Amino acid sequence: MEFIAGLANGFMDVFKAGAGTFASWVAGIIPLIVVLMTAVSSVIKLIGEEQVDKLAQRATQNIITRYTVLPVLAVLFLGNPMCYSFGRFVQAKHKPAFYDAAVSFVHPITGLFPHANGGELFVYMGIAAGITTLGLPLGDLAVRYFLVGIVVIFIRGVVTEKIYAYMKAKEEN
Repeated sequence: MEFIAGLANGFMDVFKAGAGTFASWVAGIIPLIVVLMTAVSSVIKLIGEEQVDKLAQRATQNIITRYTVLPVLAVLFLGNPMCYSFGRFVQAKHKPAFYDAAVSFVHPITGLFPHANGGELFVYMGIAAGITTLGLPLGDLAVRYFLVGIVVIFIRGVVTEKIYAYMKAKEEN
């Protein structure tokens, strides 16, 4: 009987721990995300959607900005999954590579801009908990994630563009 009671208590303790985590997020991270989303929406409204669209269009003109600036703007301004809609600015032959770059950036941006991808926030917060336990600053981690993310999305964009061009050429032959 004691064994069954222990299992029942353990089962409930799991949910109590989850509820405690959820309550801390309701009081902490969720308001932060809402405020960040509001701020980004406000910036877009202040700048003007047309201006943001023009900037995105200009970012498609060369390979460097196409796979660095454009995905960063898309993820920052629109978040996941709406960021992929910025693919409308790139030529059809660049769409797969843009998508690869954008989808690869939804995690690295989370440390600095958690509103961009709530789903990835769980991963980042787990890593952040370990960093905090070690007594290391989170700001350094967030900046490093962001900068390495930009390098990675550039490489992925270029490689995917080359692979797509190769496969398309083979298909036409």
